[in-house]
Amino acid sequence: MLEIEGRAVRVDVRRNARARRYTLRLPASGGDPVLTIPERGTFRTARTFAEDHRGWLAERMRKMPAIQPFCAGATVPLRGIPHLIEHRPATRGTVTQLAAVDGPCLVVSGQEPHIARRLTDFLKKEARADLTQAVERHAAALNRDFPRARRPTGISIRDTRSRWGSCTAKGKLNFSWRLVLAPAFVLDYVAAHEVAHLVEMNHSARFWAVTEGLFAETEKAREWLRRYGSELHSYG
Repeated sequence: MLEIEGRAVRVDVRRNARARRYTLRLPASGGDPVLTIPERGTFRTARTFAEDHRGWLAERMRKMPAIQPFCAGATVPLRGIPHLIEHRPATRGTVTQLAAVDGPCLVVSGQEPHIARRLTDFLKKEARADLTQAVERHAAALNRDFPRARRPTGISIRDTRSRWGSCTAKGKLNFSWRLVLAPAFVLDYVAAHEVAHLVEMNHSARFWAVTEGLFAETEKAREWLRRYGSELHSYG
């Protein structure tokens, strides 16, 4: 536990055999700070390191977006457009998109304790649909330019914290469902980025040329994620 501006903050301490130095980071998800210790490091040195960086940690915590739970009356972005969460217990189905005078809303049925789970399931389903469509489109374009490129072998939707997407050596693509909260062009870019790894498993100049060939607004999307990406982890 570390005292930060008058309150006790839990610091998650992890030992990593590959670490060469002590590091302290604050997850974009807003979870507990993480202090990494080298294999031969000591807890005493780790505590001193954390205390020496107390000011840095306090500043980072002040800048973190507030957690925004999925509950009636709250607002959540869907494809970059704010939607009001409305609870209608008697409504059939689970989650329904509606247009209203005050703007679009997401109507959630069932009992109130189930709002968060139902809305999360709905958003994951929407993310999978959008990403599947984008991956198929970019994979087709890639195959035209690189006939010998690998084909995607599957799509997985997760709640990753350190990256928005990844591509395995076997061609399986993994994505964060939270991309569906961002403007549509951001999700489209991440899909193109991972599809580009089917021909270039690196981040070389050649890789970026392939990515930009698939998605012309690559730099615009990357800038959006740099500026606003951490906010997507504050929802739910």
